[in-house]
Amino acid sequence: MVPAAGSAADPRLLQRQSGVGGYWNEFMRRVKGGELGSLPVIVALAIIWIVFWSLNSTFLSAQNLSNLSQQIVGTGMIALGVVFVLLLGEIDLSVGSVSGLAAAVFAVTSVNHGVNQWLALILALATGTATGFVHGFFFARIGVPAFVVTLAGNLAWNGLMLKVLGATGTVNLPNNGIVSKLYTTIYGQQAAGYGAAAIAVVLYALVALYGRLRRQRAGVPAQPIGEIAARVILLAIVAFVVAYVFNQYKGLPLAPLIFLIFIVVGDFILRRTVYGRRIFAVGGSIEAARRAGISVPFIRITVFMICGLMSAVGGMFLAGQIESASQTSGSGNLLMNAIAAAVIGGTSLFGGRGKTWSALLGALVIGSIQSGMNIQGLANSIQFMVTGAVLLAAVVIDSVARRTQKASGRV
Repeated sequence: MVPAAGSAADPRLLQRQSGVGGYWNEFMRRVKGGELGSLPVIVALAIIWIVFWSLNSTFLSAQNLSNLSQQIVGTGMIALGVVFVLLLGEIDLSVGSVSGLAAAVFAVTSVNHGVNQWLALILALATGTATGFVHGFFFARIGVPAFVVTLAGNLAWNGLMLKVLGATGTVNLPNNGIVSKLYTTIYGQQAAGYGAAAIAVVLYALVALYGRLRRQRAGVPAQPIGEIAARVILLAIVAFVVAYVFNQYKGLPLAPLIFLIFIVVGDFILRRTVYGRRIFAVGGSIEAARRAGISVPFIRITVFMICGLMSAVGGMFLAGQIESASQTSGSGNLLMNAIAAAVIGGTSLFGGRGKTWSALLGALVIGSIQSGMNIQGLANSIQFMVTGAVLLAAVVIDSVARRTQKASGRV
């Protein structure tokens, strides 16, 4: 039997039937069913901030938080692309070298060859997208496992980056160029920060009200107006607190603002478009997706192209941060941090479950650990061990949640 549209027997409608008590019952039902969402990472982030603040009050200073918001953008952008691949239940091990290759292409074409910077930027982003197409083609059409294809890509694109950079190995970017400005630009007027917060709140309210109106016109259950109001108020508090913190230092940084825009656009694609729902379908069950008429190869290829594009975008911000592209671009622990950010943020390694906001939350966790330990003067070895422990904890929670979902019949 399928519950009627207004029936309280449908657990999804409990929160709309019984007020605050219904919301609590719905929350407990989701927790017992293994649907933890972003709760674990939010709790972990709060604990990390409290611990480092108790050790050194400068950790939660406006200057440190503003710097942190800028420093996580490059890795966060790459992690955003990784989220799309993880939703398919796959992995991309080439994102670090692709970001370095894109930075090298931009630097060499714009600085060494005098190409217009905007044209060079487009060429760099197209390079990242093309690498994603290569990975997706061999994976979706030839049948080579994504792990092998992207591992080969990691080596090949790194070699191509060294070839593009040439004998010098390093190309410095002008500090007044567009890539450097993407990272360094800060809007000092207080109205900029508060204005951006107000625009975000108003847009969210309008979208939520429009969605409620559409559902009412379609005759299906819609969010109560009280729930929408509560969400808007909560968002307003968070947005204006963030704006206040930024204004206590230099003002609103451009880099995290662009990062948030990418996250919102990615969230819209995944949750509000047919293409996004097909990504979840393929990640949930390939055979079921095929039987539903979904072109699995197309979804796979385009998802890897998105990942390549976001790797290139992240590479631009990382290049702008140090104002150069060199033989070390995209190397080090960038690959591990990007993948760890997506997983720690709540995206499942098993596919079919995750959000673009995972990239932000995971990058904040990793960035906070690094920032807090740098303030404490701890060695990189300790940072790696702590980050690894957090990653392991996130995977364990994901595995336990998935097993719980299976036991409750929700997978």
